[in-house]
Order: sequence, then C-alpha cells, then structure tokens
Amino acid sequence: MITEQTKITVTLEDIRQAHQRIKGKVNRTPLMRFYYEGFPGEIYLKPENLQPIGSFKLRGAGNAMSVADKSLLKQGVYTASAGNMAQGVAWNARMMNIPCTVVVPDHAPQTKLDAITRLGAKFIKIPFNDWWQVIITREFEGMKGLFIHPVADPQVIAGNGTIGLEILEDLPGVDTVIVPYGGGGLISGIATAIKAIKPEVRIFASEVETAAPLAPSLAAGHPVEVEYVPSFVDGMGSSSILAEMWPLVSKLVDGSIVLSLKQIAAAMKLLMERSRIIAEGAGGSSLAAALTAKAGHGKIVCVISGGNIDAEKLIKILSGTIS
Repeated sequence: MITEQTKITVTLEDIRQAHQRIKGKVNRTPLMRFYYEGFPGEIYLKPENLQPIGSFKLRGAGNAMSVADKSLLKQGVYTASAGNMAQGVAWNARMMNIPCTVVVPDHAPQTKLDAITRLGAKFIKIPFNDWWQVIITREFEGMKGLFIHPVADPQVIAGNGTIGLEILEDLPGVDTVIVPYGGGGLISGIATAIKAIKPEVRIFASEVETAAPLAPSLAAGHPVEVEYVPSFVDGMGSSSILAEMWPLVSKLVDGSIVLSLKQIAAAMKLLMERSRIIAEGAGGSSLAAALTAKAGHGKIVCVISGGNIDAEKLIKILSGTIS
C-alpha cells in the first residue's frame, strides 16, 4: 500500500530510456497545426488517439511491463482503469502471452469494455468509489498477478514522458503544453521531460468541472477534495488528488484550466470537423482549454490523450444534443 510519504522520482534519463525501450512498439504520433480564426497564437495537436489502442496509455503500460520482473508476471497482470489503461495493459499482456484482468468503474463506457474483451482480457465492474480505493491501495481482494498502477508508477510516468521528448523534437520553440488531468501520470511525465530540457515552457492541466480536484488544490497549496459527478468525460477526473502524486504534480504544473461540459463538447466537435480527429472527452479538453486563452498565446501544444468514445455519444456531441 502507498502512503503519503512515498516519493515518486522520475528523471529525464528514465524517460529517454523508456523512449528507446518502447520504440517500434508504439506510434510516434505527429504534431499537427490546428487553425482557429481569431486566436492570437499557434495551436498544435499531439494526437495520441492515433495509437493502436486509441490512447497514450500504450506508452506507460508498455514501458512498465517491459521492465517488470518476469517471475512476477507468471500469474499475469491486472490494473484499475476506466478503459484506456486497461487497453494498454491488455495489449501488452497479449503480446507477452500472459493473462490480464481489469477492475473497471461502473460508469466505464461500453466501447472501452468491448475493447478490453477484444484484446483477450477480462474485466470486473465495481462502484466508482470502490474502484478509486483500488487505485489508492493497489489491491483488489482475490486478484492474482502483478498490479500495474495506471498513474503512480515511475515506469508508467516515464513511458508517458516520451510524449514530451517528441514535442520538443518537433517544436523546439514551444511555449506552452496543455495536458488532460486524470490522475497526474500523463502530465507529470510530459512535464518532467520538457522542463528538464526547456524549463521556461509552461505546463497547464485541463480538467472538467464535474471532477476537478487539481485547480482548487493548486490554489490552496495542498490536496483538497471535490464532488465527483460522472459525465461523458469518463477518461479523466476524480474527487481527489492521489497523495503520492501531489509532490510531483504541484512542483511541475503551472496551472489548471477547468472546463464546462459544453466547452469540451464544442472542442471535440471542432476536432472532428476541422482536423478529422475523433477525441474522447478527456482528449478534447486540452483544445478546449487552449481556446479559452487562459494558457496564453505563443506556440501551444494540446495533447489529445485519447479517442475512445462510444459512437452514440459522439453522434450526440456532433449533433449538439449532449451536455
């Protein structure tokens, strides 16, 4: 079990090693310019929805499982995920020919559950609060195998950080990077890589108003709890900050931009109409944040974290009937 005193350390060298380790196993996603009339700056998209599983999670899961003690993998692996990390772990488990089980919250979308099954893994659905406890304790009664934490694992964070290396390679003059905030593993990895090489780059989180603990925590200077309300933005957000992630996140993140469901839906529609990018709610939040101009101007990169969304939800968003 992890306690508040547990310190997570990830270095630039860890991320560079992860980049070499997963090279050829994940897609090196492009950096795409996004044009929006009247915006006084340049917006670029990092479309991680183009990964084979539709999200960035393939990077962290692949790195963590590739360095895991092989003796610990004999009974398989399991994770706790709303769907994207589930697919990352399941994809790699299938490649390694080991069993995989996923503990999912009761609001996990069907498209993600179907993908877990398609990848040969099993899932167990439990209430959200119970699911969050699995993430906190890293335990689920009766489960065998190695637990791959979806967020607070140095090797997972290092794998996520490879996105930061690629952003700097493609856009050395970047001023700001906006990253969707779920548990902090993605933004911590990217920020570690970027700030180690170019510390003046600002890193902003994007959060949805129905589950946004980071913004008030940064304002208070310590973790605070908020009300969690399920929504179509199912790939990020919770009621609190993971204790072991707070020291890392609070040091690396320059601010958090909280978005309404309407703003995120509008950004998802824009991505589809103008760039032909299908983004889930979390993935669309970074563009929504950029368009508020609260992250400033200059060269802004929006990390589109994933595109795994139910077709029915996407149709409603594109038709303007979801909120």
